[in-house]
Amino acid sequence: MAEEGYKVTLNVYDLSNGLARQLSTSFLGKPIEAIWHTGVVVYRNEYYFGGGIQSSPAGTTPYGRPLRTVELGVTHIPREVFEDYLRDIAPRYTAETYRLLTHNCNNFSHEVAQFLVGTGAGVPDYILNLPAEVMSSPMGPLIMPMIQNLESTLRSNSAPQATQFVPTPTSVSASAPTEAPASKPTVAAAAKREAPAEKSSKEAPAPAPASAPVPAPAPAPAADPLGSARGKVQEEVMREFAAIMASGTLRASEAAALAMRRVMQRHGDGATMQQG
Repeated sequence: MAEEGYKVTLNVYDLSNGLARQLSTSFLGKPIEAIWHTGVVVYRNEYYFGGGIQSSPAGTTPYGRPLRTVELGVTHIPREVFEDYLRDIAPRYTAETYRLLTHNCNNFSHEVAQFLVGTGAGVPDYILNLPAEVMSSPMGPLIMPMIQNLESTLRSNSAPQATQFVPTPTSVSASAPTEAPASKPTVAAAAKREAPAEKSSKEAPAPAPASAPVPAPAPAPAADPLGSARGKVQEEVMREFAAIMASGTLRASEAAALAMRRVMQRHGDGATMQQG
């Protein structure tokens, strides 16, 4: 354990890329600054919840550049202890357990921050309270069926097993002041290492020299379970908006609200049919 500790920060992203600020008043009847996603940065890595618990070297996540960074404090917990903790909670953070309103990336960041720094730290309230704020808006009752439909579709298409946290080779090599002991290989990691050898035996390439070690391939990061769904809904809304504006009968704010309402009604009808 390093006496000086390890700095802990929170990276904050806007998944809407500014659209929430521009369109929320028309869609929801109240202004919303952003659709928040967060990740905790410590030991030179960023840890976040997306298709399971994921980690990437700081500054290399799929979410781009953070909108802002929040200082959470300093932890004296060694990295190996922290990553053992992540393995313990991994079954609670999977694609199947994801809930957009109640069990999302920001809830994960809040729990992790409190483990590292203490109960006085965590994700700011304006991020944690966003779902309740959205659902209390005039359009909240219309949004809920769409959210339920999206989550039902994602869970039915996801793998049934829980995602187990495994540190990436980069996160292990880019260590903090003290080196963590090597993690025990999991069954999934062993299967990935065996797969290239099996493929090479079928293609019969020239054997590598005995002295040349063959590195194991780095596992690809799992995708955000709601990333593609958000993009599809956003594209659908924009197509509706463009079609309504082309008719020339409504103002932009009215067209935006109508486009959102039509998309939500379509998804809501789908959710009703699935539940029936």
